[in-house]
Amino acid sequence: MRLGLAAGLLLGTAIGVRAQDVFFSQPFATRLHTNPAFTGLFDDYGVTLSYRNQFPSLAGSFVSTQLGADVRLNTPGQHHALGLLLNQDRSGSVGYTRFEAGALYAYHTRLTQTLALSGGLRASYGRQRVGYDNFVFGDQILEDGSVVGPSAESLDFQPVNYLSLGTGAVLYTEQAWLSLAGQHLNQPNLGFRRQTQLPVLLSISGGYKLFLVQPSTGKDTREVSFTPVGAYTRQGGSQRTETGAYFTASPVTLGAVYRNIFLPGNVGSQHLLAVVAGIQAGGLRVGYSYDVGLSALSADLGGAHELTLALSSFDRLENAYRRLKRRVYPKAPCPAF
Repeated sequence: MRLGLAAGLLLGTAIGVRAQDVFFSQPFATRLHTNPAFTGLFDDYGVTLSYRNQFPSLAGSFVSTQLGADVRLNTPGQHHALGLLLNQDRSGSVGYTRFEAGALYAYHTRLTQTLALSGGLRASYGRQRVGYDNFVFGDQILEDGSVVGPSAESLDFQPVNYLSLGTGAVLYTEQAWLSLAGQHLNQPNLGFRRQTQLPVLLSISGGYKLFLVQPSTGKDTREVSFTPVGAYTRQGGSQRTETGAYFTASPVTLGAVYRNIFLPGNVGSQHLLAVVAGIQAGGLRVGYSYDVGLSALSADLGGAHELTLALSSFDRLENAYRRLKRRVYPKAPCPAF
């Protein structure tokens, strides 16, 4: 019974008055999705592929695939960075797909000897559609229960195209950061037949890295650290709070984040625990996370699996030289997963 209720809830959310964005359990691996100001802030260049399978216990689980790429331009001071973000969300049961392609720009600068600022912009083109291959209508079902022929129903839901604009900023030091971001500032219309706005997504997050063993400015990159993190997100009537911590002992990172998700209506607050594990070997990073449902409904939905694969390059020797010359910003202390 609960599973049927969950399916109905998901269907209602999918076709409701307001759409929602997908949330990733590895926000630092998918940092371009979190805040455009993260563009070029971690590495000289990087490419990240992410896969998330949400509600796997349902026949029509929500699957998100994302490709993010960013590069820090080799200009004096390396203040400028460009990025590309491709994202596809789909649900197998209702044939729903949404594809977005976004261009990102960020500017990084040092404010003081210890404090740096990054500001970013994002412009995305989106397209969503509903496929009917998995649909069965009443006029296709015979008395014996067999399904025959095409339906006489009018299937005239045309794909919807839209433009989304976003911005953000990251204020940080060698050990702490504060991220502020606003997505869908123009509230694009995603409705097939009626006005269905994509609400503004506002988020604030931050953390502090406590070094037990700090990597040197040379080739020795060994790190042992503990990083508590927190975040708050609001979109439409939905709110989301997160608290957690990451422990890194190179090359392994382990993390656990508790999420409290408040949904509008009578659904009630949902509680989840995301467990994250990642490993880094040179410029290769692989991360895996699983969302454990702590409340009845979220447990019935089956949690979520998430896998990330990243390739990156960061010239530590050259960066150390630039820092000594005070021409660029320090490296952001955020976790990698």
